[in-house]
Amino acid sequence: MASGGNQKFPPQKQESQPGKEHVMNPNPQYSNPDYKPSNKLQGKVALVTGGDSGIGRAVCHCFAQEGATVAFTFVKGQEDQDAHDTLEMIKKVKTPDSKDPMAVAADLGFDENCKKVVEEVTKAYGCIDILVNNAAEQYKNSSVAEIDESRLERVFRTNIFSYFFVTRHALKHMKKGSSIICSTSVNAYKGNQKLLDYTATKGAIVAFVRGLSLELVNEGIRVNGVAPGPIWTPLIPASFDEEETANFGSEVPMQRAGQPCEVAPSYVFLASNAFSSYISGQVIHPNGGVVVNS
Repeated sequence: MASGGNQKFPPQKQESQPGKEHVMNPNPQYSNPDYKPSNKLQGKVALVTGGDSGIGRAVCHCFAQEGATVAFTFVKGQEDQDAHDTLEMIKKVKTPDSKDPMAVAADLGFDENCKKVVEEVTKAYGCIDILVNNAAEQYKNSSVAEIDESRLERVFRTNIFSYFFVTRHALKHMKKGSSIICSTSVNAYKGNQKLLDYTATKGAIVAFVRGLSLELVNEGIRVNGVAPGPIWTPLIPASFDEEETANFGSEVPMQRAGQPCEVAPSYVFLASNAFSSYISGQVIHPNGGVVVNS
């Protein structure tokens, strides 16, 4: 995780979304040995959508290290192995006073499924203190003409509809001091012609964060976002060809892709009232040095 250096990955390609972490070479780094937890989230209950792999896995791992009880969602049949691995990772680092983690299979593109996830989590843990809307999928395109109605709907359902659906049900179980964190992307700020529908959803997430933060400020619930740059996650080999994957991240000033463990502390910061109690409606940019207009 040096600051620069023209890092390359072995050429690789996965044929289905949302991608599988356990077959990637190298595996993404979900933990940092230099990270020192200090009970920042002790006693909190966190729900992380898309938490089985990539940034979601790293966030779950950090949250558990910080004392939170963690539940996460995954796609059944596609991410079973990754979900199992993440559960075991969380169990190893959870603090004694937190409850066992939970993995919930769901297609979050539909309101009823999101409602069931929230009900299952709150039945087990009683509340939700931290909600991380993180589930996403993306597909490469060469022009807007390639994006038909079914694909557009699929991407929007996962990437932004789910944020609305999960949030509206979770809010019934959140209280003053709770935090909502949404994963957006550097693409929302600089654009990406090869990921047009994905980029559009990420722009919508920024607007969602800003609007929802104003709605909930008087209830004492903070809403913020994280806009990662190029991060080595299963979305990358599942979206791009072998050559693009091999050179992924080389375009940013640090000349390399980031690792999930370099992004996860941003979520810890935004989740902790001790660190970010005066921050709402904002977006953090762990993006390898790309300067963006916020």
